[in-house]
Amino acid sequence: MIHKNRSIPAHTTRLLIFDLDGTLVDSRVDLANSINAMLRHYDRHELPNDVISSYIGNGAPMLVRRSLGDPDDESFVQEALLYFLSYYREHKLDTTYVYAGIKESLDAIQSSRHGQPHKMAVLSNKPVVPSRAIVDALGLGPYFFQVYGGNSFHTKKPDPAGVQALLEEAGVQAEETAIIGDSDIDILTARNAGIYSVGVTYGLAPHTLADAPPDVLIDHPHELATVFGEREQSRLGFKPE
Repeated sequence: MIHKNRSIPAHTTRLLIFDLDGTLVDSRVDLANSINAMLRHYDRHELPNDVISSYIGNGAPMLVRRSLGDPDDESFVQEALLYFLSYYREHKLDTTYVYAGIKESLDAIQSSRHGQPHKMAVLSNKPVVPSRAIVDALGLGPYFFQVYGGNSFHTKKPDPAGVQALLEEAGVQAEETAIIGDSDIDILTARNAGIYSVGVTYGLAPHTLADAPPDVLIDHPHELATVFGEREQSRLGFKPE
């Protein structure tokens, strides 16, 4: 079901920015397995997948730090981060998959503007190298003109730096742009950048959206085509603002 707090005008929206983990792909098992491999390596107790999933969203350094219990030894955290990244590099595609309905929605969004498709990009807090590798390996590369990660800029989401870079590259204005994500990090990024936001409840951190309500909330990937397809918006009564 689509829950609307503020209409997003599809007829003037030109750039869509997607989060990766929990929005386009389900990567929770590979991330959890990599964190637990790191914990085993340092003789720490493994954590349940659901606990690890609740730590995802702020980038790899914070994921590792939280999983270790926020230790004071910064050198240890950095060492553990390197181990995690090395392990994840080899196992990032063991079980990760594109959510059912994502590709169909991306196809529909691309064809909904009468020959003038939306520009689309990925902005993740995951490091950029595995982000791009996952996008390409799972067949999502052709949809996006750019893929940025958490180390592509001096700061991560919810800082607006990544959005601002994409606005400039795409040649669009903030009011012509929306971000789609599964956590409050993405919604706060939208607010900080002055763009529209879509929250997805099928991802890794839907509970965080209660404290940061998006402009539009959806429950299934196929609803993205409804939100950003002009004909579908008209049918459902979405009015331009």
